[in-house]
Amino acid sequence: MSTDSPRFAMVAGEASGDLLAGLLLGGLKTRWPGLQSHGIGGPRMAAQGFEAWWPHSKLAVRGYLEVLLRLRELLGIRKSLGDRLLRERPDAFIGIDAPDFNLGLETRLKAQGIKSIHFVSPSVWAWRGERILKIGAAVDHMLCLFPFEPAMYAKHGIAATYVGHPLADAIPLEVPCAPARAALGLAPDDTVVALLPGSRRSEVKYIAPRLLAAATLMKRRRPGLKFVFPVVPGLRDMVEPLVRSEAADTGVVLLDGQSHEALAACDVTLIGSGTATLEAALFKRPMVITYNMNWLEWHRLRRLQYQPWVGLPNILSNDFVVPELLQDAGHPEALANAAFDWLDDPARCAQVVARFDALHRQLRCNTAQAATDAIEKVLRA
Repeated sequence: MSTDSPRFAMVAGEASGDLLAGLLLGGLKTRWPGLQSHGIGGPRMAAQGFEAWWPHSKLAVRGYLEVLLRLRELLGIRKSLGDRLLRERPDAFIGIDAPDFNLGLETRLKAQGIKSIHFVSPSVWAWRGERILKIGAAVDHMLCLFPFEPAMYAKHGIAATYVGHPLADAIPLEVPCAPARAALGLAPDDTVVALLPGSRRSEVKYIAPRLLAAATLMKRRRPGLKFVFPVVPGLRDMVEPLVRSEAADTGVVLLDGQSHEALAACDVTLIGSGTATLEAALFKRPMVITYNMNWLEWHRLRRLQYQPWVGLPNILSNDFVVPELLQDAGHPEALANAAFDWLDDPARCAQVVARFDALHRQLRCNTAQAATDAIEKVLRA
């Protein structure tokens, strides 16, 4: 390995992985300005000089049904990528989340002597705990976002380092509400609701209609409310018809991305379970977490779940800090009522802001540098 220009292969699936990988690459480039990186990624990685052989959207699938429908394509991409990496032999492979895709690839690469690092531990503490055995065969080192995870890996002889969460570093401790509102054309005294169904097409399909219908109910009760809906690049063609059918007279403002601006500007958010809920917590925003999927997939996942929570803010707090209205419980009226519960209770909002501030400080530990230090040790081992 060149001391100043290592070659990293990386795979990030969907928008959340691209965001985390982009932040990680920023830290890696500070240590190694001449590094080269390539594989599967998105625009935030590309902004750091990453060469995407496939776009990260290729891996944005949800649930077994969607995976089965695209299984041949996904396996073909993984095989082609693995073949190329074994020919070109990067200094290390870094898998960013996407465990169903990355762990199999990492196992193959590690067996052939390519150092394998995984960033973002699969949620083996929440469900499918048997995966930890597969992880041991797949990775040389696990980079963990949460402080309780390394001890769990140590019990199985798997090297792991707690590096904190890069979003906790990227998001300021003090929420820039006024600048965000100005950037989005909102008044300082507006009451703003952010609608964030998720970054996958399937999440827009299943979750966005409920959020938009809830927005319509809220607007009828309080006509002065303002609604913002950050749209992931490439999904506007799905979102615009839904707005017309579910919230035509609600005045929902569609944003081009800008999810952080929406969270900073809002008073409450209706949000799909996923990484975005942690972002909302780091922005100290009251939220109502929801999720919806096909019936068979829902019941399969519920049987495998170890904990009563699905939202990251609740999991990390070990408590129902914010409501979770999932599947049938997440109907529009319930979502609207839960949002009004936040808007009408300033004392409760202040309590959750304090809890989220403490969580933010716990997760804030210069993740990019900590991860880079751990990766450098792996490279020199």
